[in-house]
Amino acid sequence: MTDLSNSFTWLDWTVVFGYLGLTTWVGHLMRGKQASIKDFFLGGRSLPWPAVSGSIIATEISGVTFIGVPGILMAMDGNFTYLQWAVGSILARIVVGTVFVKVFYEREIFSPYDYMGFRLGEAVKKLATVLFTVGSILAQSVRVMVAALPLKIVTPLPFEWCIIIIGTFAIGWTLMGGMRTVIWTDVMQFGLFVAGGLIALLWMIGGFPEGWTTFFEVANSVTTSDGGGKLQILNFDTDPTLKFTFWVAIFAVPFLNLNAFGVDQLNAQRMFCCKNASDAKKAIIISSFGQLVTLLMLAVGAALFVHYRLQPPTEPAIIAAMDWKDGVPAQPDNVFPVWIVTQLPIGLRGLILAGIFAAAISSLDSILAALSQTTLSMFFPPGSERAERKAGRLVVYSRILVIAWGIVLTVFTFVLFGIKEKTDVLILPLAFGMTSYTVGPLLAMFLVALFFRKRGSFSGLLVGAGVSVVLVMFVRTDVWVLFMNESLAEFLAGFPTFELKDPLNPEAGVQPTLASEWMWPVTTVLTLICGLVVPGRRNQGDGGA
Repeated sequence: MTDLSNSFTWLDWTVVFGYLGLTTWVGHLMRGKQASIKDFFLGGRSLPWPAVSGSIIATEISGVTFIGVPGILMAMDGNFTYLQWAVGSILARIVVGTVFVKVFYEREIFSPYDYMGFRLGEAVKKLATVLFTVGSILAQSVRVMVAALPLKIVTPLPFEWCIIIIGTFAIGWTLMGGMRTVIWTDVMQFGLFVAGGLIALLWMIGGFPEGWTTFFEVANSVTTSDGGGKLQILNFDTDPTLKFTFWVAIFAVPFLNLNAFGVDQLNAQRMFCCKNASDAKKAIIISSFGQLVTLLMLAVGAALFVHYRLQPPTEPAIIAAMDWKDGVPAQPDNVFPVWIVTQLPIGLRGLILAGIFAAAISSLDSILAALSQTTLSMFFPPGSERAERKAGRLVVYSRILVIAWGIVLTVFTFVLFGIKEKTDVLILPLAFGMTSYTVGPLLAMFLVALFFRKRGSFSGLLVGAGVSVVLVMFVRTDVWVLFMNESLAEFLAGFPTFELKDPLNPEAGVQPTLASEWMWPVTTVLTLICGLVVPGRRNQGDGGA
């Protein structure tokens, strides 16, 4: 690692800090007035829809896609099957744009949780806000960790300091200009992401003996365990443990993305920044073109595989950084950052790594704005007398909440890193897995508010959410791995959703027999049914939109 950090020169650092400085300057210029929380959280509802669409794409991609997707291809059985998820993602955006968006603009609200509160009562709004907060802390901490990985590779700094640096920048950007700064800096990251991916891909292809011919020949010469090759896209396997299959893409992924783009405040807040419902609809549907960036990064991962197939690493520092064993990296998420540092020319590698840092920071400042807004709304509901009395102080309170949540997310990243080290799971599955706990309950609550206002009960939704979280715990090992021993492993193996990794050695722990992605539709339906049939006081909202 020390050798790799030494190869990152002062010129590279100049480019990194220069780009971060430029982004900060642009964010400062575009911040606009910050006289009210509408300015701070919604950009005064005046942002152009193309910028909002680019911001949605940048947030969706972030460092997880830029590093994690190539990591999938570098893994032993990695291929293009992740691209199948684009089907469910696009379908969900169309539904959000045509159904969800129009109700958001029927009255002055700041989030989908405000909508739930108007339709079902403040208790439901608070429950949704709590679930969103928990899910955000779990999932967004992965993004902080993603940005810290390349920073750790190119610097001699401890991993903990890398996390703190990223968290500090994110807090600063959010405080500077609220959502206007967040969205315009996102647009810059989107441009650099695409440029960086294209540069990396074309640089590698240009270094192959016969260019694209070599790329396709070598990538297709390897057969993965499911019988396909590295460039395989479709997988119709019915194995319930597999995540990237056609069946998961069309039956499970739409539930994830209906929540991600229509209910999760991280993306929904961007739509609220548009001038009207028509612009918001265009922003969310056009953001579907972001799937092309996913395709680009999958191609980068395939090119990385070909590169190291033709030129296996020989330097001890590179072998150690990727944990190279038997022709494959045991740490595939480190491969792309290592390649950037060791293969690209001085200056260019600094620019691409700056993009990774800035994109991860922009994802984090996005969630800080969302968490700050939803927390503030719990105590000062939009349009309430209390909010009106404190209108002059709400922006100050918002900034305090940004700092508080920035500290919480930074600290939790340390915890999540410990889990990753114990489970040795890849970043991308970890990021999506963290959402499994809250996606279903949140989406179900919104659907009840939208379609079943008179029948939904808070008690039922609470029961459904609680049962859903417990069910997810029994298809994932995130919690159990922290306490794993022989007795616990044998106990968990008694459930149909777990099995021993090694029947002869229970101390090795357990592994799921069902992909947690299937819990997105399961927990949505479960919470929805509970909300409709469990007795309790119903329709505590005012019935408005």
